[in-house]
Amino acid sequence: MTVPKDSDAPRAWQRMLSGRRLDLINPSPLDVEIEDIAHGLARVARWNGQTVGDHAYSVAQHSLLVTDLAQAFAPDWDQTKLLAALLHDAPEYVIGDMISPFKAALGVDYKTFETRLEEAIHIRFGIPAQTPRHVTRTIKRADHVSAYLEAVELAGFEPAEAARLFGRPRLTPAQSRAARRWIKPLPVREAQDAYLKRFATLAAG
Repeated sequence: MTVPKDSDAPRAWQRMLSGRRLDLINPSPLDVEIEDIAHGLARVARWNGQTVGDHAYSVAQHSLLVTDLAQAFAPDWDQTKLLAALLHDAPEYVIGDMISPFKAALGVDYKTFETRLEEAIHIRFGIPAQTPRHVTRTIKRADHVSAYLEAVELAGFEPAEAARLFGRPRLTPAQSRAARRWIKPLPVREAQDAYLKRFATLAAG
């Protein structure tokens, strides 16, 4: 992107470690890099950091958990759909992981901003800008299951309360194994590397 010359103009871009400057109002796919996404998501804490353990439970780990669950729910999915699952929270590398009540309070403008960023990310990596509804439904199902498990295992919720908020998951043994793989918080570098490794596998097709 072109950096505004007028020093009085409000800055609406963020410089990434890759050197890219991402326009936050009108994000370009050309300024999206997977290394920046992995770096950011591995450092964004789920549940505002209110989780047990020596390390924060990152959005990168959550994304891996959702991807494994989506694959368990839809074993016939191709790499593109699984990549959509891995990237379902990718905008949070820029905007952070806002809890749902805060998103609701901010309203539609926030959602529009998030959608634009998600579309740029999808285009960058060869995914349909708008995820098909049947794919979105499966990803949301995986997201809700992961939220329940994280709430109970990591964030101190009682099972009954988590079930009220997210629904109580009914998992097969194979699905349960997929869920448990990523539920223990990892150090930042391990989470980042695992995210990049999964992306490379899926992007290779």
